[in-house]
Amino acid sequence: MTGITRARRVIVALTCAALLSACVAQYRNHGYLPTDDELQNVIVGVDTRDTVAESIGVPGTGGVLEGGNYYYIGSQVRHYGLFAPETVDRQIVAVEFDDSGVVDNISRYGLKDGRVVTLTRRVTQVGDGDIGFIRRLFGNIGGLDLSGFGSD
Repeated sequence: MTGITRARRVIVALTCAALLSACVAQYRNHGYLPTDDELQNVIVGVDTRDTVAESIGVPGTGGVLEGGNYYYIGSQVRHYGLFAPETVDRQIVAVEFDDSGVVDNISRYGLKDGRVVTLTRRVTQVGDGDIGFIRRLFGNIGGLDLSGFGSD
């Protein structure tokens, strides 16, 4: 009998430990942010896109246009029990380039500089939705009006 009660105590203790661990906030870091020391190696007016990528790494995001700015984004997200994840901190380092591809400015932004922006990847939908070419081709069969064809 003592073996069964000992096993029950172990099971109860493990269950309580598992329940309590679910109530502890867990923090996860996402993205890459260069440190201030790394950014000091980038010289405004001298470095180019290639030298920036070599010294502090390739950015996670670039400008929309060919030859756009570099954006390094790092986020800290808190996961707490069954609640939805919450972005606790987000920082963006923007390395801006002039028209000739030389570093023009380096800026750092955080949550205090604005509101939290959800970063998503959007894909433009085709106007036809999921209808493929073959399905559209066969969908037109029987829809032809031949009453005016061949009447002279």
